[in-house]
Amino acid sequence: MSETVAAQLDTHKLAAARLWASDQFPYLASAIFAAQVHSAPEIGRMVMDRYWRLHADPSVVDEASVEQLGGEILHLTSHLLRDHASRADDAGLNGIEELHHWVDAADAEISDDYPALSRVSETITPSELGLDPHRLAEEYFRRGDVREGASNDCGSGAHGESASWEPPPPSHTSGSGLDEHERSLLRRRVASDVEAAGADASAGLRAWAAAEMSPTVDWRRELAAVLRKAVAIVSGAVDYSYARPSRRSAAVKDIVLASMRQPTVEIAVVIDTSASVSEELLGSAVTEIDGILKAAGSRSVRFIACDDAVRVTARISSVEGIQTFGGGGTDMAVGIAAALDSRPRPQVVVVLTDGFTPWPFDAPRADVIAGILGNDDGIEPPATPSWATRIVIEP
Repeated sequence: MSETVAAQLDTHKLAAARLWASDQFPYLASAIFAAQVHSAPEIGRMVMDRYWRLHADPSVVDEASVEQLGGEILHLTSHLLRDHASRADDAGLNGIEELHHWVDAADAEISDDYPALSRVSETITPSELGLDPHRLAEEYFRRGDVREGASNDCGSGAHGESASWEPPPPSHTSGSGLDEHERSLLRRRVASDVEAAGADASAGLRAWAAAEMSPTVDWRRELAAVLRKAVAIVSGAVDYSYARPSRRSAAVKDIVLASMRQPTVEIAVVIDTSASVSEELLGSAVTEIDGILKAAGSRSVRFIACDDAVRVTARISSVEGIQTFGGGGTDMAVGIAAALDSRPRPQVVVVLTDGFTPWPFDAPRADVIAGILGNDDGIEPPATPSWATRIVIEP
């Protein structure tokens, strides 16, 4: 890979840092040396953009040790390997505070693999977010504590938001960095090297490599995409209304003109709390509610806990204090009916269940997304109705 550098940047020191990092973690060498180096005076840090370009402030490079620089390059490269930028897009970050909280969450995921790594920047650990280790960034983000005054920023490779000083994305004719196809090939090459390293690599990296080499549909991404599409269809269904006359009526004598009205999107979430749903699966379902709220851009949703009868119904704006009483039989048709009877009536109903349930005979007058909570017992959940969008949520 070629390097674009400024005269003030100590490229020899950065080269030594990359050699140190690849010596410590040889199975990551392809990723470490793939990063293209750019001088970025006055940014006060080192960051990686989503196109695999390392931007380094010369003064930061001068002041840090080779080991610290190597640790920083390794950390920033890990954001790219784990595709944190695309995952941030799916998380639907809203504002600078959530961006910094996402970077904290992504850093916590990485720190599980390198607990004693010396870096230029601070290292955020799961304990600082109030959670146990060995979880994904999405869970750290949704359930972890928000650090007061957090300003952690590893670049668009970690959160997807490009800085004004970043070069344009690579194209077929010009531009530095790796395009989507090249990034995908590089991840698979590194994943192959990690699998070959066996126990020398951390458990988290081995799990990432196995998923990269045998890709499956990312249910979190699929759920977010389906939900966004359903919400977009409803919110885009503008219509005429005389409830508030058009301001143009003043220009037309004796005629009242209708104004355009855009409906508010109402969402209901029905959770299966029957005895057949394990605590682990139920915890996964509750975790996803925060993601649903953020993906929908909604202040609150209708929450219904249901086994063979409705046990809890309430409007919620966060997962804090959710009550999931139940433990009896299973009938999600009852929960869906309760959702559709609520006011305002929801246009989108998300049902989180293990799938062993009766469903309404007729298609409800709402978009229904069936999140089927998978399990490890090898039993395939029953089919869902044709009118529901089925997404299998892996444990």
